[in-house]
Amino acid sequence: MDPTLLLMLAALAVLMFFMMRRNKKTQQQQQQMQSKFAPGVDVMTSFGLFGTIRSIDEAENKVVLELSPGHLATVHRQAIAKVVEPAAAEAAVPAEETVTEAQTAPAAELPETVKDDVAPGTAAETPEETLKRLNGDSK
Repeated sequence: MDPTLLLMLAALAVLMFFMMRRNKKTQQQQQQMQSKFAPGVDVMTSFGLFGTIRSIDEAENKVVLELSPGHLATVHRQAIAKVVEPAAAEAAVPAEETVTEAQTAPAAELPETVKDDVAPGTAAETPEETLKRLNGDSK
């Protein structure tokens, strides 16, 4: 036999081995994730909806998700992409923005450059100034 033919067949065999191995790992991960399915578990679907499993129909491969209180959706069991862990849900909540001194300071205490940038009707304007501005009094 030709050595290049043997080399090509060996390369093909190696590629097929790695492809089958990867598919087997993916199937194991899918089965492991689906074993976690139970009513009350928070999940995310493959199309980005987050919900809580309310019931599972093994015969039909359907899962009923509660997307928000009182709103149910029935999806195929394989449409569920991942189980949302409670720690991941807490980390997804953004931290509150901090308020800088320039945002809370009265207009009299702001530097001239900032006074010009303050929009009318913001906290830097006193109630009397707001009334005059809205009523058109320029006095």
